[in-house]
Amino acid sequence: MTEAPRHQRASGLPRLIYALSFRLAAVEKVAAALLIAAVALLILLNVFTRYVGYALYWVDELAIYAMVWSALVAGSLSVHLRSLVSVTLVLDMLRGTPRRVINRVNDLLMFGFGVFFIWLCWIWFSPIQFYQAGFDPGEFAMSTGQFIYGEPTNTLGIKKVWLWLIMPVFAVTFTVHALANVLETLGARK
Repeated sequence: MTEAPRHQRASGLPRLIYALSFRLAAVEKVAAALLIAAVALLILLNVFTRYVGYALYWVDELAIYAMVWSALVAGSLSVHLRSLVSVTLVLDMLRGTPRRVINRVNDLLMFGFGVFFIWLCWIWFSPIQFYQAGFDPGEFAMSTGQFIYGEPTNTLGIKKVWLWLIMPVFAVTFTVHALANVLETLGARK
């Protein structure tokens, strides 16, 4: 008999975090699959349009962004699934307490990285300064020296900030999954 998912075994705040992680992972599975399919279709479209002598240059850029988005979405999902690429040579030789300690440290480091990444996104996007600039990209650039809200894409004709929004999304989902893993590893699933 299989064990119930961790979001059904816990109570209180851990249950909420587990459930949020579980639901985010369900959305990420679909999103990653759709993005990977989009990359494949965009590349096929690019090959076809170049073959017929009418290249669509924006397709290259869109395929690149779709691939980056799929990598970040799947990367966050892999934290939830605990399937990140890793070298486990030493960990595989350990049993008992040393193995649990390393797993706990690893989960805490992942959570710390997630929190750090959220902080970096906060600095990069500077939402308070953007608000203070009246949501004007030009005013924001003049007061901060950052062009994040005004820089256009090369061929798509949209602001890059819309495509870069995947970074804070990734940071938050990664951190939620890492926190769920920390809670599970520390035994908060009572």
